[in-house]
Amino acid sequence: MTHTIAPQDITGLILAGGRGSRMGGVDKGLQNFNGIPLALHTLMRLGPQVESVMVNANRNLSAYESFGASVWPDASADFAGPLSGFLVGLERAETPYVLTVPCDTPRLPLDLAERLAEALVREDADIAMAAAPETTIDGQTETRAQPVFCLMKIEMSESLVKFMHAGGRKIDAWTAQHKTVQVPFDAPNDDPLAFANVNTLNELQALENAAQ
Repeated sequence: MTHTIAPQDITGLILAGGRGSRMGGVDKGLQNFNGIPLALHTLMRLGPQVESVMVNANRNLSAYESFGASVWPDASADFAGPLSGFLVGLERAETPYVLTVPCDTPRLPLDLAERLAEALVREDADIAMAAAPETTIDGQTETRAQPVFCLMKIEMSESLVKFMHAGGRKIDAWTAQHKTVQVPFDAPNDDPLAFANVNTLNELQALENAAQ
Protein backbone atom coordinates (compact mmCIF):
# COMPACT_ATOMS: atom_id res chain seq x y z
CA MET A 1 0.00 0.00 0.00
CA THR A 2 1.32 3.41 -0.98
CA HIS A 3 1.24 5.92 1.84
CA THR A 4 0.51 9.36 0.50
CA ILE A 5 -2.13 12.11 0.62
CA ALA A 6 -5.17 12.06 -1.62
CA PRO A 7 -5.72 15.10 -3.89
CA GLN A 8 -9.09 15.72 -2.25
CA ASP A 9 -7.28 16.35 1.04
CA ILE A 10 -5.27 19.24 -0.41
CA THR A 11 -6.31 22.83 -1.09
CA GLY A 12 -4.15 24.68 -3.59
CA LEU A 13 -3.25 28.31 -2.88
CA ILE A 14 -1.93 30.66 -5.55
CA LEU A 15 0.05 33.54 -4.06
CA ALA A 16 -0.79 36.68 -6.03
CA GLY A 17 -0.77 39.27 -3.27
CA GLY A 18 2.51 41.05 -3.95
CA ARG A 19 3.15 44.60 -5.06
CA GLY A 20 4.82 43.63 -8.35
CA SER A 21 7.36 46.36 -7.60
CA ARG A 22 10.02 44.97 -9.93
CA MET A 23 7.43 44.97 -12.72
CA GLY A 24 6.63 48.62 -12.24
CA GLY A 25 3.83 48.00 -9.78
CA VAL A 26 1.60 46.01 -12.13
CA ASP A 27 -0.40 43.04 -10.85
CA LYS A 28 1.99 40.28 -11.81
CA GLY A 29 -0.51 37.42 -11.84
CA LEU A 30 -2.60 39.21 -14.47
CA GLN A 31 0.26 39.74 -16.93
CA ASN A 32 -0.13 37.63 -20.05
CA PHE A 33 2.13 34.65 -20.74
CA ASN A 34 1.50 33.38 -24.28
CA GLY A 35 -1.82 35.22 -24.26
CA ILE A 36 -3.11 33.89 -20.93
CA PRO A 37 -2.64 35.53 -17.49
CA LEU A 38 0.22 34.05 -15.48
CA ALA A 39 -2.02 33.15 -12.55
CA LEU A 40 -4.45 31.35 -14.86
CA HIS A 41 -1.60 29.24 -16.27
CA THR A 42 -0.74 28.37 -12.67
CA LEU A 43 -4.36 27.56 -11.85
CA MET A 44 -4.73 25.27 -14.85
CA ARG A 45 -1.62 23.29 -13.90
CA LEU A 46 -2.34 23.13 -10.18
CA GLY A 47 -6.10 22.53 -10.31
CA PRO A 48 -6.05 18.86 -11.41
CA GLN A 49 -3.62 18.03 -8.58
CA VAL A 50 -5.79 19.21 -5.69
CA GLU A 51 -9.37 19.34 -4.40
CA SER A 52 -9.81 23.06 -5.06
CA VAL A 53 -7.76 26.18 -5.63
CA MET A 54 -7.99 29.56 -3.94
CA VAL A 55 -6.12 32.74 -4.79
CA ASN A 56 -4.52 35.15 -2.34
CA ALA A 57 -4.74 38.60 -3.96
CA ASN A 58 -4.84 42.14 -2.60
CA ARG A 59 -6.16 43.96 -5.67
CA ASN A 60 -8.16 43.23 -8.81
CA LEU A 61 -10.08 40.59 -6.87
CA SER A 62 -12.84 40.33 -9.46
CA ALA A 63 -10.31 39.58 -12.19
CA TYR A 64 -9.00 36.62 -10.20
CA GLU A 65 -12.52 35.50 -9.33
CA SER A 66 -13.23 35.30 -13.06
CA PHE A 67 -10.80 32.36 -13.18
CA GLY A 68 -13.32 30.34 -11.16
CA ALA A 69 -11.40 30.31 -7.88
CA SER A 70 -12.26 31.76 -4.49
CA VAL A 71 -10.18 34.86 -3.79
CA TRP A 72 -9.03 36.07 -0.37
CA PRO A 73 -6.92 39.13 0.49
CA ASP A 74 -4.38 39.34 3.29
CA ALA A 75 -5.75 40.06 6.75
CA SER A 76 -3.64 43.24 6.81
CA ALA A 77 -3.36 45.84 4.07
CA ASP A 78 0.42 46.32 4.12
CA PHE A 79 1.52 43.69 1.58
CA ALA A 80 3.22 41.71 4.33
CA GLY A 81 4.67 39.09 1.99
CA PRO A 82 4.14 35.43 1.16
CA LEU A 83 3.63 34.31 4.75
CA SER A 84 0.48 36.44 4.91
CA GLY A 85 -0.73 34.42 1.96
CA PHE A 86 0.23 31.18 3.67
CA LEU A 87 -1.88 32.22 6.64
CA VAL A 88 -4.87 33.02 4.43
CA GLY A 89 -4.70 29.51 3.01
CA LEU A 90 -4.26 27.79 6.36
CA GLU A 91 -7.19 29.68 7.87
CA ARG A 92 -9.56 29.37 4.90
CA ALA A 93 -8.90 25.83 3.66
CA GLU A 94 -11.35 23.07 4.53
CA THR A 95 -8.88 20.27 3.86
CA PRO A 96 -6.13 18.80 6.08
CA TYR A 97 -3.36 20.17 3.84
CA VAL A 98 -2.55 23.33 1.88
CA LEU A 99 -0.20 23.52 -1.11
CA THR A 100 1.16 27.00 -1.87
CA VAL A 101 2.54 28.13 -5.23
CA PRO A 102 3.39 31.59 -6.60
CA CYS A 103 1.38 33.14 -9.40
CA ASP A 104 4.37 33.63 -11.69
CA THR A 105 5.59 30.10 -12.46
CA PRO A 106 3.51 29.05 -15.47
CA ARG A 107 5.45 25.80 -15.97
CA LEU A 108 5.15 24.39 -12.44
CA PRO A 109 5.34 20.57 -12.29
CA LEU A 110 2.19 18.62 -13.03
CA ASP A 111 3.23 16.13 -10.33
CA LEU A 112 4.12 18.77 -7.71
CA ALA A 113 1.41 17.78 -5.22
CA GLU A 114 2.05 14.06 -5.65
CA ARG A 115 5.79 14.28 -5.00
CA LEU A 116 5.51 16.69 -2.09
CA ALA A 117 2.76 14.58 -0.51
CA GLU A 118 4.77 11.38 -0.82
CA ALA A 119 7.77 12.99 0.90
CA LEU A 120 5.68 14.58 3.63
CA VAL A 121 4.19 11.22 4.58
CA ARG A 122 7.43 9.27 4.17
CA GLU A 123 9.38 11.62 6.44
CA ASP A 124 6.46 12.26 8.83
CA ALA A 125 7.14 15.96 8.27
CA ASP A 126 5.04 19.06 8.90
CA ILE A 127 6.07 20.79 5.69
CA ALA A 128 7.36 19.55 2.32
CA MET A 129 9.22 22.15 0.25
CA ALA A 130 10.27 21.86 -3.37
CA ALA A 131 13.90 22.27 -4.42
CA ALA A 132 15.16 22.77 -7.95
CA PRO A 133 18.40 23.31 -9.88
CA GLU A 134 19.52 26.91 -10.27
CA THR A 135 22.57 28.31 -12.04
CA THR A 136 24.83 30.35 -9.78
CA ILE A 137 26.68 33.52 -10.78
CA ASP A 138 29.81 31.50 -11.57
CA GLY A 139 27.90 29.13 -13.84
CA GLN A 140 27.59 26.23 -11.42
CA THR A 141 24.32 24.37 -10.93
CA GLU A 142 23.00 23.95 -7.41
CA THR A 143 19.75 22.50 -6.13
CA ARG A 144 18.13 25.19 -4.02
CA ALA A 145 14.98 25.34 -1.93
CA GLN A 146 11.92 26.95 -3.51
CA PRO A 147 10.25 28.14 -0.29
CA VAL A 148 7.00 29.41 -1.84
CA PHE A 149 6.25 25.87 -3.03
CA CYS A 150 5.14 24.29 0.24
CA LEU A 151 2.77 21.51 1.19
CA MET A 152 1.86 21.87 4.84
CA LYS A 153 -0.47 20.56 7.48
CA ILE A 154 -3.38 22.81 8.36
CA GLU A 155 -2.27 22.71 12.01
CA MET A 156 0.65 24.97 11.08
CA SER A 157 -1.61 28.03 11.29
CA GLU A 158 -1.16 28.51 15.04
CA SER A 159 2.61 28.47 14.75
CA LEU A 160 2.52 30.88 11.81
CA VAL A 161 0.31 33.36 13.67
CA LYS A 162 2.78 33.41 16.58
CA PHE A 163 5.75 33.81 14.23
CA MET A 164 4.18 36.73 12.37
CA HIS A 165 2.95 38.44 15.52
CA ALA A 166 6.57 38.40 16.70
CA GLY A 167 7.56 40.26 13.53
CA GLY A 168 8.68 37.27 11.46
CA ARG A 169 8.45 37.66 7.68
CA LYS A 170 10.85 35.15 6.10
CA ILE A 171 9.48 31.79 5.00
CA ASP A 172 12.67 29.84 5.66
CA ALA A 173 12.96 31.25 9.18
CA TRP A 174 9.47 29.94 9.94
CA THR A 175 9.82 26.56 8.25
CA ALA A 176 13.12 26.02 10.09
CA GLN A 177 11.08 25.80 13.30
CA HIS A 178 9.33 22.68 12.02
CA LYS A 179 10.20 19.34 10.50
CA THR A 180 10.58 20.27 6.86
CA VAL A 181 11.59 17.92 4.06
CA GLN A 182 13.03 19.28 0.81
CA VAL A 183 11.94 17.49 -2.35
CA PRO A 184 14.33 17.81 -5.32
CA PHE A 185 12.87 18.22 -8.79
CA ASP A 186 16.14 17.48 -10.57
CA ALA A 187 15.49 14.19 -12.35
CA PRO A 188 16.57 13.95 -16.01
CA ASN A 189 12.97 14.19 -17.21
CA ASP A 190 12.08 17.16 -14.98
CA ASP A 191 11.53 20.46 -16.82
CA PRO A 192 14.53 22.69 -15.99
CA LEU A 193 12.21 25.71 -16.29
CA ALA A 194 9.45 24.27 -14.09
CA PHE A 195 10.24 26.71 -11.28
CA ALA A 196 11.30 29.64 -13.45
CA ASN A 197 9.52 32.73 -12.20
CA VAL A 198 9.20 36.21 -13.62
CA ASN A 199 9.91 39.39 -11.69
CA THR A 200 10.31 41.80 -14.62
CA LEU A 201 8.66 42.21 -18.00
CA ASN A 202 11.99 41.25 -19.61
CA GLU A 203 12.02 37.98 -17.66
CA LEU A 204 8.44 37.35 -18.76
CA GLN A 205 9.44 37.83 -22.41
CA ALA A 206 12.49 35.60 -21.99
CA LEU A 207 10.42 32.78 -20.47
CA GLU A 208 7.88 33.08 -23.28
CA ASN A 209 10.69 32.76 -25.81
CA ALA A 210 12.18 29.77 -23.99
CA ALA A 211 8.81 28.03 -24.02
CA GLN A 212 8.51 28.19 -27.80
